[in-house]
Order: sequence, then structure tokens, then C-alpha cells
Amino acid sequence: MAFPGQQDRRLTLALAKELRRTHGRHLDIVEVGNPVLRTQARPYHGQIGAPVFHKLLDAMRSTMLDAPGVGLAAPQIGLPFAFAVVEDHTSKELEGDPREFDEFPFHAIINPKYEPAGDRTASFYEGCLSVPGMEAVRRRWLDIVATWQDENGRSHEQKLHGWPARIFQHETDHLDGELYIDKCEIRSLSTDDNIDEYWDSPSPSDAAEAMGFKI
Repeated sequence: MAFPGQQDRRLTLALAKELRRTHGRHLDIVEVGNPVLRTQARPYHGQIGAPVFHKLLDAMRSTMLDAPGVGLAAPQIGLPFAFAVVEDHTSKELEGDPREFDEFPFHAIINPKYEPAGDRTASFYEGCLSVPGMEAVRRRWLDIVATWQDENGRSHEQKLHGWPARIFQHETDHLDGELYIDKCEIRSLSTDDNIDEYWDSPSPSDAAEAMGFKI
């Protein structure tokens, strides 16, 4: 199944040129303060030619993994369209972690949406490639029902739990012009170095007590 939209030839050519320049790797990541991160992303309906679109998704994946990160949304590379890539394999190293990591294979998520599945939430530190060097505690749904299209236009629905659910929420929120800091516990905001020095624990409970915020 292919996307039915009409290709934007100038956009496709511009992206093809950029991908050749970067050899399909190391795209520039947009940082907080750029208005594209605060813009409602447009639904993706095939505006980018298929061969270039697939190469772009590969480049986004390489950029995400090299950063390193576990998700990268189109606005984070300056494109106001509703798609992102996600991938995480930390479950192999952190079994039993209260953040409930689980294997999250690579997905291109196009026009993604989610709804909470139940009313349970969890609060943990998270960061963002567009807000470099910082982390903060963010409360998110523990279980969600996620829907999206893949790069071939096929529709998917899956229940996600724990850390994969957090990743999906974080990247989907990017497409609504939202950053995790918008709804974080602002008193928890810390540099990466201070996280390592003071709060190197899966649970943010010690940080909450010391810095006076709720979890």
C-alpha cells in the first residue's frame, strides 16, 4: 500500500541533495528555540518521493542512534511533518529496572496517535535531543494504545507499556509542537552531569525529596 498524497517535487529534490551531502548520516538536529519545534506538524500523505523518503528514514535512524537517542521526530530535523523514528534495545542491560524497559525494535511511525489504556502513570527523568544536556522528571501514561502508519502506508495498532510507551508519547508529542519540558516537574530540571553526580538512580524519589517536587 502506498501513500496517496501528491509529491512535492522541490521538497524531494532538496532532501535528496541534503542526503547526498551528508552521505545519508548525521542530519542536523534542531534545538529548542527554533519555531519548527512549536509548530503543529502536518499529516504526512506522501509529500516526499518514496525513494528519498526511505533514505530519509534511514538517515534519521542513523542520526538518532549516533546522538545517541531512542527517538527522533521530523520537526527535530526541521521538517514540519507528522512522522518519527523510534528504537531502543536497553532492556537487555537493565532487566528489572523500575522504568520497565522492554525491547522496542526500529519503527517508522507516521501520523502516530495514542490514547491512555487505563489510568496508571509513572514519573521518571527523561531527556530530549532538541534540549541537549538537560533532563527532567515527566509524568506519563504507563500504558497506551498506539496507532500509526509504517513507511509503506500500512496501518498498525499496538498496546505499549513502560518505557516503549514513554518513547512513543515523547515522539508523538513533538508532532503537536510539545516538548517534554512543557509538562515536566520544573524543579527537577538538571544537567546531565548533575544527574550522574546526584541522581544516578532509576527512581526520582531522592531528587523529589531533596529538590521539593512531587512524583
